[in-house]
Amino acid sequence: MGVTAPGASAVPDGPARPAVLAIDAGNSKTDAVLVAADGTVLGTGRAGGFQPPRTGVEAAVDVLAEAVSAAAAAAGLPGVPRVARVSACLANVDLPVEERRLTEAVAARGWGAATEVRNDTFAILRAGVDTPFGVAVVCGAGINCVGMLPDGRTARFPALGQISGDWGGGGGLAQEALWWAARAEDGRGGPTALATALPGHFGLASMAALIEAAHLGTLARERLHELVPVLFAVAAAGDPVASALVERQADEVVAMASVAMERLGLLEREVPVLLGGSVLAARHPQLNGRIEELLAVRAPWARVSVVTAPPVLGAALLGLDALGAPAGAAARLLTRLSETAPGTSAAGTTGAAEAY
Repeated sequence: MGVTAPGASAVPDGPARPAVLAIDAGNSKTDAVLVAADGTVLGTGRAGGFQPPRTGVEAAVDVLAEAVSAAAAAAGLPGVPRVARVSACLANVDLPVEERRLTEAVAARGWGAATEVRNDTFAILRAGVDTPFGVAVVCGAGINCVGMLPDGRTARFPALGQISGDWGGGGGLAQEALWWAARAEDGRGGPTALATALPGHFGLASMAALIEAAHLGTLARERLHELVPVLFAVAAAGDPVASALVERQADEVVAMASVAMERLGLLEREVPVLLGGSVLAARHPQLNGRIEELLAVRAPWARVSVVTAPPVLGAALLGLDALGAPAGAAARLLTRLSETAPGTSAAGTTGAAEAY
């Protein structure tokens, strides 16, 4: 979704002038980068999480403004410069109506002659490929999938959780693990090592104690995301219940990727399938291995890889794509942003996973 201001110009003259303002905003942090037309990174900035459903649109865009101001200051530029294109890939922008609202709100800040707002999953996809082509599945706190063709056609899902048919992600896996562990302890379900491993992670003696702590607030509910790596450890040790959850997550990833490829006519073509987000970037053999096995059957030409490059790289590349920047610009940008992001490589396929 894009908005172009009347009289918008092409790329600003001069390699050191900012041409693209790239923004990647998630629930926990916002990154902004000012990029010249030749791919030179002029300045970067960071701010807090972007959560318009909780704070409202204007307050959420204020957080973006903090990151933009920090990037301008890092670039040694007075105020916030007006660029040729703002490329914003934002969490919590899942429906077309949300894209329109956020595009209008971001464009109203006057940062660019043209503004495009997309869901943040597009940033993961573009960060992992040389051209805007492929399918990306992001499994972090939640789960989402997008596909993109060079001609601009896309395939996507609402990704609103259970009401839109989604299953899993870090938050969903933690809740499922708790459900099975609680029933194992009180007798309503079969045995699973999760019943002792989950409370044990927090130094508690039983699921009853963990349930009470979470319910009364003595254990912050935000900390329940810590249970995802516990679930994977229990599964790796051979627990049938935990293993079934991991396998179901793999099934969901493959289902989303396959449907996206089918919508774009890519099931029988060689196509990159990028896996991103903290759950997939952790490279659990049981999860990622099953994904590759299932995709080999469903889409034999798919090339699976894990993306851990900073998502703001993808937002910046989308901006340069729209301006028709030369190939060397993308290479320069990739190298520079990868160097400034600890734990990532220039290929964008290695590095430590984020927190779940």
